[in-house]
Parts: sequence; structure tokens; C-alpha cells
Amino acid sequence: MPDEPLIRVENLRVSLADMTQKPLIGRAPRLEILKGLSFDIPRGAVVGIVGGSGSGKSTLGRTLIRLLEPTGGTIRFDGRDITHLDEAALRPMRRRMQMIFQDPMSSLNPRRRVAGIIAGPLRLHGLDRVSARVDEALDHVGLPRAFRNRYPHELSGGQRQRIGIARAIAMAPEFILADEIVSGLDVSSQAQVLNLLERLVKDLGLTLAFISHDLSVIRRLCTRVMVLQQGEIVENAATADVFDHPQAAYTRELLDAIPLPDPDQANWA
Repeated sequence: MPDEPLIRVENLRVSLADMTQKPLIGRAPRLEILKGLSFDIPRGAVVGIVGGSGSGKSTLGRTLIRLLEPTGGTIRFDGRDITHLDEAALRPMRRRMQMIFQDPMSSLNPRRRVAGIIAGPLRLHGLDRVSARVDEALDHVGLPRAFRNRYPHELSGGQRQRIGIARAIAMAPEFILADEIVSGLDVSSQAQVLNLLERLVKDLGLTLAFISHDLSVIRRLCTRVMVLQQGEIVENAATADVFDHPQAAYTRELLDAIPLPDPDQANWA
């Protein structure tokens, strides 16, 4: 079906062990993180997932690409139910769903050169043209091919994040999850990475879910915004509608907290 969303989520629930309450004997009680979420991610959309600390946004992201298994509900990717697929069945799907992590220093192997970092997943999935794909990925993210031989510690924070993006797009995925990937960068590097993502979405036909606590970043990049509060969706609409006509009190609180150059402009209602 041409109008079918790339991702469809229905009544998604995730509970994790609350290790802060673990008894001396027996299991720790379960803490419900996601509380029955239902939404679609259309093909080609750039969806911002935003919320404060503890809202469940990172848990949602990791569950979407099945790094976490749901407690209940369903996740469909391109029409296929992936909710409870085991790792063997998920493996062919992994190359279609990639993730860019928040901290490139912890997600990039410090003992491997850039070429090896990008090539690793390609070889794992048995893809051909590995060396050419590494060069193409570097081209896409605007880094010289000479960077193939560098180590992560020889790169700036923005360059390391570009390597994380290159590793993801080298797999030719349909969906990318980006989790707080500009939060540790300076303003100039943030703008460069956001411009890069915007171009890659257009050039490569990607669908992107972008997790952030920063609504100014979400406004710059995303076509839709999903606002989470304590594991529930309180707002899910086009970006312009969320910013110009927020429906939930929590959304208005988040918008009011955005630093503005002119305090007289802080009127979101």
C-alpha cells in the first residue's frame, strides 16, 4: 500500500526493572516507562521526539529499532510485525534501521581507524563494495577521504558525529534514529550537523526520528513533533502547529523554557 507508514506503533508499552527498589530476595519491581503509545511515522518524515528527563523518549527510540523489547503492543516496520522477533530474525532488518548515538566517543571504537569503523557493519551484514561504500559515506557527510586513516581521538566533536552518521548511512537504511546527537556540540557544529541531516534526508530518501530535549533544534529540523510526558504522548502534530498552537499545558511549558533573544517574543499561546 503506497500510503502505508514506514512505522506503525499501536498501544506500545515498555516496563523495566526498577533497580532502585530491588529487594534482597526476589525480583525488582517493574517500572512502566511507556504507557500505551500509538502513532505512525510516514515515509520521508522527520519526526522530532521531545520531552524532559524521564519522559521515555530514549526508551521509545531504542524500542522502535528493537534494541529493547516491548512489554506490550505492536511495532510494524514496512508492514511487518517486528515486535517480538528474535535476534536471528531481526538481523536482516537491522541494516534497514540504523541509529546515531549521542556520544560518538563512546560509540566509536577508539582503537579502530575511521575506515574500519564504517566498514565493520558492512562486513557484518555481508555487503559488497565495502571500500567504495566507505568512501561514498565520507563524501555524503562532507569529510575528506583522507580521514579513512584517522582515529576518533584525532577528530573534533563535530567530525566524530559525522563519522557516526557516515556509519549509519553506509548501510543504505530506510529509517534512522538520532538520539540527542547535537547536544554535546557547540552552536556552529550543531548547525552544520542539522544542515547535513536535512540534506541527507532529501538526497537519500531517509525517514528520520530525531530525539532531543531542545525544542529550538526540533523546530529547525523536524516536520512533525511528538511530545512525551511521563511515558505518554501529550502532543503529536505538524511542527508549525505544535509551536504556534500547542494544545497541552506541558508543551507550553517546554516552549516557554526555550531561550529567546528577545524576552518580549516569548508568547507561544
